[in-house]
Amino acid sequence: MLFEVWAPKAGQAELRLDGTTHAMERDPARDGWWTADAEAGEGARYGFSLDGGPVLPDPRSRRQPDGPDGPSAVVDHNVHQWRTPWAGGVPLAGAVLYELHIGTYTPEGTFDAAAARLGHLAELGVTHVEVMPVCPFPGTHGWGYEGVSLWAVHEPYGGPEGLKRFVDAAHALGLGVVLDVVHNHLGPSGNYLPMFGPYFTDTHHTPWGSAVNLDAPGSDEVRAYLLGSALAWLRDYRVDGLRLDAVHALADTRALTFLEELSAAVDTLSGEVGRALFLIAESDQGDPRTTAPRESWGLGLHAQWNDDFHHALHTALTGESQGYYADFARAPLGALAKTLTQVFFHDGTFSTFRGRVHGRSVDRTKTAAHRFLGYSQTHDQVGNRALGDRLSATLSPGLLACAATLVLTGPYVPMLFMGEEWAARTPWQFFTDHTDPELAQAVREGRRREFAAHGWAAEDIPDPQDPRTRERSCLDWSEPANEPHARVLAWYRELIALRRERPDLADPDLAAVKVAYDEGARWLAYRRGDIRVAVNLSKGPVTIGLGRNGLSRVLAAWEPVDAPGTDGLLRLPPESGVVLGPVG
Repeated sequence: MLFEVWAPKAGQAELRLDGTTHAMERDPARDGWWTADAEAGEGARYGFSLDGGPVLPDPRSRRQPDGPDGPSAVVDHNVHQWRTPWAGGVPLAGAVLYELHIGTYTPEGTFDAAAARLGHLAELGVTHVEVMPVCPFPGTHGWGYEGVSLWAVHEPYGGPEGLKRFVDAAHALGLGVVLDVVHNHLGPSGNYLPMFGPYFTDTHHTPWGSAVNLDAPGSDEVRAYLLGSALAWLRDYRVDGLRLDAVHALADTRALTFLEELSAAVDTLSGEVGRALFLIAESDQGDPRTTAPRESWGLGLHAQWNDDFHHALHTALTGESQGYYADFARAPLGALAKTLTQVFFHDGTFSTFRGRVHGRSVDRTKTAAHRFLGYSQTHDQVGNRALGDRLSATLSPGLLACAATLVLTGPYVPMLFMGEEWAARTPWQFFTDHTDPELAQAVREGRRREFAAHGWAAEDIPDPQDPRTRERSCLDWSEPANEPHARVLAWYRELIALRRERPDLADPDLAAVKVAYDEGARWLAYRRGDIRVAVNLSKGPVTIGLGRNGLSRVLAAWEPVDAPGTDGLLRLPPESGVVLGPVG
C-alpha cells in the first residue's frame, strides 16, 4: 500500500513499519510530500521519522491503538460490513437533536454501551444523536475538545470499529448521527503536527495559543488536511452531519474562507452519496451570514447554535444575571420574546459583557427557522459552571416542563442535552485525564483560579483529574423509572410527538411567529399557525388573553387546564405550560 506524509521542511523521511525501515521518496507532483510503497495489512503499526528523528504517528492516522503518543495503525474501511442501508438520510428541517458524550452517557463509557441505550432515544422521538468529539486524547476520560489525530477515533471508546457499530445501530433505529469536530485548536498533549509542517501560525493567536494555519504560507495543505478529515467522517463512518466547534476562533483572512470551502465540499459529497449531509456551526458572532447561502456571500453552513435564545431562557427560568447573562436579565421575558421572533438578542445592540455593539439582525423573511438550533441546556452551559449543575438541580419540575415546552414547540430545531429529558440529578462536570503531571496540575489550578474570581472556594471546585468527577457525571439510568423523572420524561415524549404530528410546529417561517408576554406576571405566549403555546413561569396562576379567534382545544398540558372559552381567556396554573390547537 502507499504511505504518504506532508513534511515540507524535511530533508529525509523514513517509514517505520512493524519493525522495518523503508526510505521515502519525494513526490515530484506534490511539493513537500513523501511517499513509500510497502506491504501492510489491517492493523499494521507504523510511523514516520524525519531527518533521523523519533518515530512520529501519522498526521492522517486512522487509528491510534496505544493513544496519541503511540504508533499509528492501518485501517481498511472496506473491511467493515455495514448492516443497515442508509440512503436518503435525515434532513435538519423537522429534526430534534440530542447531544451526548460517549464517556458519560453510560458508566461503561464506550460506543457499544451507548449503542445499547439508543432505543431510549428512538422511543423519546428524537431524530439525531449529536456525539461530542471522539478524536484521540491523552488518558481515558475527557470532554474530547483536546483531541489530536483528527482522522482517528479515541481507542478507549472502541476505536474506529466501535464508532461504526454505533452509527450502524443508530441508523437501524432511524436515528441520524451528528459528530462534533474541533478545527480551531488541537490538544496540548500528543500534538505532533508542528513537527511535520506549518499546521499552526503565529500570524494569529487564539485562547489556545497559535492559530491553526488557514491563511499563512503552507495553509493550502493545512486546509486540505482539515477538509479531508471532515469528509472522512461523513464518507467512511456514514455520519450524517458535523457540528463545528467555535468557528469564530478560526482565524482566516483569505477571500475564500475555509468554512465556505468545507460547506461546498460537503454539499458535493451529499450529491455523490445521495444522502442529506449538513454542517452545524457553534459561533459567537451573532452573524446570519454564517448560514446564508454561498451564492449570497454567506458561508453556506446549514445551521448554527443560538446561544442568545439559551441565555434569554436561562435568565427567565433562574433569575441569574452574572457574566453574559446580564443584558438578558434586565427584562428576561422581553429578551425571550425577541429571540423567539428575531433569533439574536444582540443584533447590533450594545453588549455590556463585551463592552461593545455586537451581532447583526436576521432577515426573517428570507431565513428559515431551521437554520438555528434552540436549547435550554448544552454541554457548555452545564459543564462550564463551577459545579456542573443542571437546571434540574435548582428548578421545579414545572419550570423544567416550561423550558421543554419553549424548546420543543419553538421555531428553531430543538436540541436536548443528555439526561435533561428526565430531569437528571447527576451533574455534568469538567473532567480530564491528562497523563502529563505538569499539565494536569496546570488544568486543576486554572479551573480553581477561574472560579475564585467569582467567589468560589478552591476546595469547592471539583478536581478535573479526580476519577470521581467523571463518575459523578455519568447518567443514572435508574432515574427515568422514578418520580419526578418519569413525569418529566413523559412530557418530553408528548411534546416531541406533537412537534412531529403538527406541521405548524415545524413551519420554517420566522416572520409568522407572534409573541405576547407580561414581564411582571411572568407569562409568555406565542402563535405558530393554528397552534398557540403559553407558559407561566410564576408561582401563582395567571390569566392570559389569547383573543377571540375561535374555539381551541388542549393538545398538551403540564397541569390540568381548560381551553379558553368564548372570551378568549386562558387560565394557566403556576409553573406550567400548555399547547392549544384548533377544534376538529
